[in-house]
Amino acid sequence: MVTYVDGATAPLKNNGQIRLYDATAFDGMRKAGQLTARCLDALDDFVKPGVTTDAIDAFVYDFGIANDAIPATLFYKGYRRSTCTSINHVVCHGIPNEKPLREGDIVNIDVTYIVDGWHGDSSRMYPVGDVRRAAERLIEVTHESLMRGIAAVKPGATTGDIGHAIQTYVEAERCSVVQDFCGHGLGRLFHDVPNILHYGRPGEGVELKPGMLFTIEPMVNLGRPHVKVLSDGWTAVTRDRSLSAQCEHSIGVTETGCEIFTASPGGLFTPRSLRG
Repeated sequence: MVTYVDGATAPLKNNGQIRLYDATAFDGMRKAGQLTARCLDALDDFVKPGVTTDAIDAFVYDFGIANDAIPATLFYKGYRRSTCTSINHVVCHGIPNEKPLREGDIVNIDVTYIVDGWHGDSSRMYPVGDVRRAAERLIEVTHESLMRGIAAVKPGATTGDIGHAIQTYVEAERCSVVQDFCGHGLGRLFHDVPNILHYGRPGEGVELKPGMLFTIEPMVNLGRPHVKVLSDGWTAVTRDRSLSAQCEHSIGVTETGCEIFTASPGGLFTPRSLRG
C-alpha cells in the first residue's frame, strides 16, 4: 500500500514512503534546478568536435564548485565523475574519458547538483557539429516525449498516465522506450520513491499529489528497446547498437499541474534543430 508522509519531518532515507513537500522545499528545488540548468546552458557552446568528455566533466565540476554546489554523482556508489556523458548508442551512465567527440556524434550530458541539500537533476542531448537527420529526429522525439509526460502530471493523475503518454507517442514515431531504467523521486535524497516508468497504462501506478518531487527522463532508441550494462558496471548500451537519446527534468507536483525546476533560463532545452 502506498503511503504519503510530510517531507519536512520524514527520516532522510528511502523507506518506501512518498514525501510531500512544502513551499520551502520547492524554493530549494528551484535553486538547485536552476543551477543545473545554467550549467547545461553553458555547455551548449562548449560541446563541439574535438572536445573530450573528460573536459566536459571538468567543466561541470568547476561550474558547481564556483557556485557552492556539489556534483551528486561524484563518489555516488563508487562512481568517480561529476557527470555522465552518453554518446550515440550509449543509453545512460556513460563515463567521461579522454576520447574526443567527433563530428556527427550525439551526446547526452546528465548533471545533478546538490545546493543547500537539495538535488537538481537534468540531462539534455547535444549534437556534435552536423549530425544525420535520423539522429536529429531521435533527439526531437525524445524531447517531445518528455514534454508529453510532463503534460500528464497533475493531482489525481497517476504515474501510469505519465508512462502511457510517453510510450504511445514514441512508438507512434517508430522508436522504442527503454524499460530498464526509470525516473525517480528526489529532493534531499538523490534517488527516492516513486519510480517513474516511461511506459504504462492510464490510471495505473501511484497517484500524484501536490508536493511530490521526481524526475521524468525517458530514454528512447531508434532500434529495439533492449540494453545491456558493460563490464564497468555503469555504462548501458543498446544491444543492437542503435542510437539512443535521453531528456530529463526535475519537477514538482502543484495544486494545478507541475513546476519544472530545471527549465533552461536561455531557452536551450529545446533541441537545436527546433529553435527559431
